[in-house]
Amino acid sequence: MPGQDSAPVCVLCRRRLAEDPWQPFCSERCRLQDLARWVDGAYRVAGEAVDEPDPSEADASEDAE
Repeated sequence: MPGQDSAPVCVLCRRRLAEDPWQPFCSERCRLQDLARWVDGAYRVAGEAVDEPDPSEADASEDAE
């Protein structure tokens, strides 16, 4: 589109990127905030939920062998 600025922006705070070291983020702060969102569960990968086995059931089956 005419008039659109194609300068890259930080994916978290939308500031223009001045340097490449933290790309696609503008700073270490934005990079760490994004990581924290993944760890806290704010971001999720789309798809069907997967039932994880109960660890106590896995221990019981190992003891039976």
